[in-house]
Amino acid sequence: MSLERLREIMRRLRDPVSGCEWDTVQTFETIAPYTVEEAYEVADAIARKDMDALADELGDLQLQVVFHAQMAEEAGLFTLEDVFNRISDKMERRHPHIFGEAEHGGHHLWEIIKAEERAANPDKSALAGVALALPALERAAKLQRRAARVGFDWPDVSGPRAKIDEELTELDAETDHDRKLDELGDLLFAVVNLARHLNVEPEAALREANNKFEQRFRTIEQEPGFSAMPLDEKEQLWAKAKKAHADSIA
Repeated sequence: MSLERLREIMRRLRDPVSGCEWDTVQTFETIAPYTVEEAYEVADAIARKDMDALADELGDLQLQVVFHAQMAEEAGLFTLEDVFNRISDKMERRHPHIFGEAEHGGHHLWEIIKAEERAANPDKSALAGVALALPALERAAKLQRRAARVGFDWPDVSGPRAKIDEELTELDAETDHDRKLDELGDLLFAVVNLARHLNVEPEAALREANNKFEQRFRTIEQEPGFSAMPLDEKEQLWAKAKKAHADSIA
């Protein structure tokens, strides 16, 4: 079995006597950044619609699961079987209309069951379980969605839109660097709130903006003497590249 082969490879790599000198000294903390990175590389392959790369990146991500499980098994914490059993139990529990006796299901039932699971958590806050390690934009949106479930939310899009203007005014009025940092954070949080009310994923929106900027900049920097050009000429090239991009998707 392919998974068992990967598991045996990881056991050998982690062998304290004959294993790899790098793999044997890793910990949950040192491996965690690689786990996050591999998840992003999966998302990148999907965004590029590169299915061959996706197969590779999913394998890299699976390696991370096996790596963490191997370290946990060595410490007597849990095994790879425990990992798979827990997610299998969770999926069956959250889909009683498929695996149980419930007649109706869907996302609404899923949310009810998740709410019941959260109710069993000692942390009773509506914000419990929102991971600190999430990207800041994604975590902001998730915190806001959780608060909205208990009625702490603007009734319509005009609220977060006005909040952006308010935060911009406060940012403009600040002169202290630390206060500017604080106010800029409030502004970004307000923008995420606006995105949520527009049913737009802020992470996806910013990713697309990054892609557009990169494509346009790569185009204009190819112009001879670009670096030495005055800014107004660079702006003209930028406007031209922007129009070409708009025409290409029209």
